[in-house]
Amino acid sequence: MAELPPPHPLSRRRVLGSMAAAAVGTPIALGQLTSGATPASAASRAAAAQLLWHPDPSSDGLKAFEGIEADRGGAHPDRKYVIVEGGDHYRFNIWKDDRDTTGGGDRQRTESKGMVQGGSTLKMRDGETWSLSYEMFMPTSLHGTSKFTHIFQTKTPVDNGGPYITLDLGRSGSTETLRARAYANSGSPDIASTNLSPLRNKWITIEWTFTVGSKAKVGFVARNGTGSGAPVAVQGSMSNVKMPDQDDYQRPKWGIYRSVESASSDILDTYLLFRNFRASKA
Repeated sequence: MAELPPPHPLSRRRVLGSMAAAAVGTPIALGQLTSGATPASAASRAAAAQLLWHPDPSSDGLKAFEGIEADRGGAHPDRKYVIVEGGDHYRFNIWKDDRDTTGGGDRQRTESKGMVQGGSTLKMRDGETWSLSYEMFMPTSLHGTSKFTHIFQTKTPVDNGGPYITLDLGRSGSTETLRARAYANSGSPDIASTNLSPLRNKWITIEWTFTVGSKAKVGFVARNGTGSGAPVAVQGSMSNVKMPDQDDYQRPKWGIYRSVESASSDILDTYLLFRNFRASKA
């Protein structure tokens, strides 16, 4: 089995600096999507948010999630798909010959699902406003594709409904893109989209805000770096987004879920890194 390439090494100073910045930063303000909000009112709403999910990879491990979905057919029991690496981040591995049990062999999946804190599952329900943030590292070997490649999605467990919201790696000709999408809406429109290339081989910050429901409001920010002061690479928001709880709950998923029907040059052995997961509810 070929070894996957390691992530770019990070100096101890850089790691500690980014962790310190994350500690003092906050996810996208819950009031940011409300037009006419004063700075004071937006700050008050953000302060009122309750931090509910903040897993520590070194102590929580994979118990931070409801479960892992990878090699569900058991074809490669020797492979490590989702691991804690370096004590401070999660590594999601995928190989080009992996196949999921769905889709008749046309797709592959290495994903975590759900948010668990202290043994309790957190559930995003209709009418609630949630902020999710995390840092992510995408290597050169993780390509945008002409078919679907989701690196984040939300679904409803009761009926396996969705995906409702996705973060995709796309391709149009030679241009690769990072796309936040209202996937369940007609035409799966972009909430925000930007060139993928400048965001590779470094830690970047992703921030979501969801007001869950059949006519949800969704905000997205990608920062080219870590911490609340990192420059914004792209941001956007959308109303009337299909994101119902289906009398159950909306569950986020992270990892790599992609079609293998894209160009073979885009389906490589690769990985994706995550750290500093945070989820708050208003």
